[in-house]
Amino acid sequence: MKKIVFVFVTLFLIFGCENTTKKKNEKIPKEKLVEVKDGVFTEWYPGKKSIKFQGGQDELGNRDGKWTFYAENGTELSFTLYNHGKKEGFSLVKYPNGRIHYRGEYQNDEMIGLWSTYDEKGNLINEKEYGDRK
Repeated sequence: MKKIVFVFVTLFLIFGCENTTKKKNEKIPKEKLVEVKDGVFTEWYPGKKSIKFQGGQDELGNRDGKWTFYAENGTELSFTLYNHGKKEGFSLVKYPNGRIHYRGEYQNDEMIGLWSTYDEKGNLINEKEYGDRK
């Protein structure tokens, strides 16, 4: 009787360990966090519950239109306007508390006009002029 119990326990341990080894070696599929649909690029945070980046793309896959960056809780943290891969237009970056960090404008991927920087309380701390439109 002891021999039969010993054989069953041994077999159980062998087959039990074998299944565990297989599970450890199996590849876990990577989560697909980037999607391009109808010319709109979307990148998700892990878990795919909230969007990280979102914006339009042209036919070559370049950024085109408004691109927005979000915090994991869904709060908009920044946006920049693009024209066929180049920054073109207004840009705004916020602190996590929602107040503006800095803002300004681009033309042909270069900063132009007045750029303003603020502290986390919303107080203006710096302004810099980058010149007029060309």
